[in-house]
Amino acid sequence: MTGRRRIRSTVLPRSLVRPARAGALPAGALAACAALVAGCGIVPGVTGGSGDETITVMTWAPENTGATNKPGMPAFAEAYGRWVNAHGGIGGRPLKVLTCDERDDAVAAARCARRAVAENAVAVVGSYSQHGDAFLPTLEAAGIPYIGGYGLTHDEFTSPLSYPVNGGQPALLAGLGRTLADTCGPVALVRPDTIAGDQLPPLLDSGLAAGGHDPAGDLRAAEAATSYGDTAERALEHAAAGTGEQGCVVPALGDRTGTFMDSFRRARARHPEVRTATVLGSVDQTVLDASGGASGPYEGAYVTGWYPEAGDARWDPMKEVIRAEAFGDNRIDPADAGVQTTWIAYTVLRQAVESLGDGEVTADTVTAALDGGLKVTTGNLTPTLRWKFQDTLAAIGLPRLVNANVTLHVVEKGRLTAAAEGFTDVTSTLKEAAL
Repeated sequence: MTGRRRIRSTVLPRSLVRPARAGALPAGALAACAALVAGCGIVPGVTGGSGDETITVMTWAPENTGATNKPGMPAFAEAYGRWVNAHGGIGGRPLKVLTCDERDDAVAAARCARRAVAENAVAVVGSYSQHGDAFLPTLEAAGIPYIGGYGLTHDEFTSPLSYPVNGGQPALLAGLGRTLADTCGPVALVRPDTIAGDQLPPLLDSGLAAGGHDPAGDLRAAEAATSYGDTAERALEHAAAGTGEQGCVVPALGDRTGTFMDSFRRARARHPEVRTATVLGSVDQTVLDASGGASGPYEGAYVTGWYPEAGDARWDPMKEVIRAEAFGDNRIDPADAGVQTTWIAYTVLRQAVESLGDGEVTADTVTAALDGGLKVTTGNLTPTLRWKFQDTLAAIGLPRLVNANVTLHVVEKGRLTAAAEGFTDVTSTLKEAAL
């Protein structure tokens, strides 16, 4: 799919997209939603329903697909639900966590959203989907906030009901481009041949341009391919195109990045030496280990991320939840950016609910708290988060992007290590992006 979505540069006032929530859905809608229970989960031992103070939320992500999978996100959400209930709930209220397999499919994503409506969820929290145009209209119509999505799509940074906790792909690619501008000759970007993939080249190019570098070569690839031999050859040819400087190849294929690198490793022996670079989410420590560590194709690669490295002490509270409630659950990797984003998203939910005191907790009141100037602290994993109606990057069509900080990592001796201290704010770079 290569068609391009029209980019929205403004958002409608919340009052125009959030009708008053009805007390019940039509019978037909309820019947349809009942069919959605298969493939979705609920934290065991927690009940909800009218007449109690249970807070119901949902987390979704794709699992067992032929492309990118993020099973650790709903698994961690369930663990968080058990942990918070073992510690008295949120503000004394029990938390009911629903999960749903998004299947990397627009129809399935829309079904997950409809189930969130049917279950009276007060928020969708810490989820992953590249089908924002399929689920966000449903959440907007019901007034359900989308807190801490992974940041894959433009919709997450335009919807008035979206509350992103990181800069998504825009910040990662802009930050990576700025770094590569100083270190690379020709740059080849290998990205999915999808609508979401169409948004990546101008973001990387904004960072390259900020450093006075030419745009990257844009190489489209099938999202779920089992081999990328031809694409690897084209990327190497572009990166080694006779400038006298070492070129760079940037694969941004999510879970399929490893498949690309298998093809790349075989092809690179026939070409001049090039460097690799990518973004967190396409590469993490488990990928580095599986690809050969220090002898693998990523050695020396630059990787941009949203957060501190996984060994940083600021992640200790999240790791304690995993130790207490999900020890031995191999789906949950504390170094995975999806798991980390889910932790931060639930931190936002918790502070929003606690800000309501003894007041009613509904989708409307949670949204009102977030829109009312609430400042959320995350233990310095991000800057203090606060969402305004139109933020700094509204002029380029990203009005909800409130955290444009990135971290820079480098692969040394097979380990993902910090290449620079602290965060780099790429707001000014993104302002120049030709989106």
